[in-house]
Amino acid sequence: PPRSTLFPYTTLFRSAESAGIIGKGIRIKGELSGTGELVVAGEIDGRIDLSDHLKVDPSGIVNADINAKQLTVFGRAAGDMKAEDRIEVKASATVHGDVTTPNIIIEDGATFRGNVHMDVKLPEGVGRRS
Repeated sequence: PPRSTLFPYTTLFRSAESAGIIGKGIRIKGELSGTGELVVAGEIDGRIDLSDHLKVDPSGIVNADINAKQLTVFGRAAGDMKAEDRIEVKASATVHGDVTTPNIIIEDGATFRGNVHMDVKLPEGVGRRS
């Protein structure tokens, strides 16, 4: 059988049919939106609205405001980033900007400059000043 054109990224997605890849050497400037999962191995400059998982590959460079369900950064990302579920900043990543998410993982070795805003409800009585 023929190999998937998404190899080696097919293992990163729940369904290769709903996945997209911006390959090395591809540069996009402007607004990008969609409903599937996306891997960025090239460059994006602008804005990204994605209702699923966005992964910035180690070779990927994203200078954009990002709104996604989940964000995983192995490469470089700069801008305001919001994720409905979680943001992962891997050891190889460089992230500059403010992030808003209920769950965040910043691995040892990652470079992060910005603010973290956790969108979580605090238990009753926590955070109140008398």
